[in-house]
Amino acid sequence: MVLKTFGWSFAVTALGLVAAVLYGGWTGFGIVAILTILEISLSFDNAVVNAGILKKMNAFWQKIFLTVGVLIAVFGMRLVFPVAIVAISAKIGPIEAVKLAMTEKEHYQQLVTDAHPSIAAFGGMFLLMIFLDFIFEDRDIQWLAWLERPLAKLGKIDMLSACIALIVLVVTSMTFATQAHQHGGAHVDKAQTVLISGVLGLITYMIVGGLSGYFENKLEEEEEAEHEAEEEAKKSGKSPVSAVAMAGKAAFFMFLYLEVLDASFSFDGVIGAFAITNDIVLMALGLGIGAMYVRSLTVYLVRQGTLDDYVYLEHGAHYAIGALAVILLVTIQYQIHEVITGLVGVVLIAWSFWSSVRRNKRLELEGSTAEA
Repeated sequence: MVLKTFGWSFAVTALGLVAAVLYGGWTGFGIVAILTILEISLSFDNAVVNAGILKKMNAFWQKIFLTVGVLIAVFGMRLVFPVAIVAISAKIGPIEAVKLAMTEKEHYQQLVTDAHPSIAAFGGMFLLMIFLDFIFEDRDIQWLAWLERPLAKLGKIDMLSACIALIVLVVTSMTFATQAHQHGGAHVDKAQTVLISGVLGLITYMIVGGLSGYFENKLEEEEEAEHEAEEEAKKSGKSPVSAVAMAGKAAFFMFLYLEVLDASFSFDGVIGAFAITNDIVLMALGLGIGAMYVRSLTVYLVRQGTLDDYVYLEHGAHYAIGALAVILLVTIQYQIHEVITGLVGVVLIAWSFWSSVRRNKRLELEGSTAEA
């Protein structure tokens, strides 16, 4: 089971490390290994959240997630994305940006750093909306009941998540503008960029999340009406209408939602990688290998039914999303070490796992007592 799920990750790791040695020697090998660990630690919560969505898909779309999705994640976010943000921010062509990344690495890193506020605002707002929609939803299983119960009641107010997210964005952009003004106004224009990027992140979440939710609901309606449709079709002598097409649409938009989610999660990894190396090749190798493991771990969690056994894991992952959203917004003005970012997610997920284990033992003990 492990080899079947992680086979491609092991193969990519071997090829990536060999390529690192051939490209940068043993120094390159070490850098790629460190970047791989960085990506896995920063994105473990991503795997848990992805698993909650991926388990709703069939085996075909899970395979698409591990093939086409990997191409998007590895080549799109870990290789093309850093070049694209430099090309856009510096107003140069993509080919020139690649040459810059290969020949003038210090200048390339500075351009990425300059583009960080807009990246952080977009990703921060997207992740914040995921967290808010989760925490305001009334659910049967609650982890931190003292917090989640009152928030679930507040969640009955329409559009509360969007209102809070917009308030956070306005406060963030105004704080950024104030700080910039105090430092001579050098970054005043970027405050507007932060506001626009944050709004775009909010719009992206609403469009992609709304479409995936819509088609998921339609799929459930189709499944509920399937038996009635079959009976009517038998009486009329016609073939029943298949729900496969609707399932395809639902899965497609959930897949699209997963890719945007992965992109938002990868922002901190891509930016954090510059603290380790300016070499875009080594960066792509290390983060790409890490992305493979995150995706394999996602599928493993789904196939093993881990989320069903450890019911608070999804809660911990969403709290980690909320923490990461706040961290991204804070990094618009202040620098936060990547170790802190990674540890926050690991601690929250470890805590939720431990709480799940305690819950399982308690239920098992109660069951044994009831039988006696």
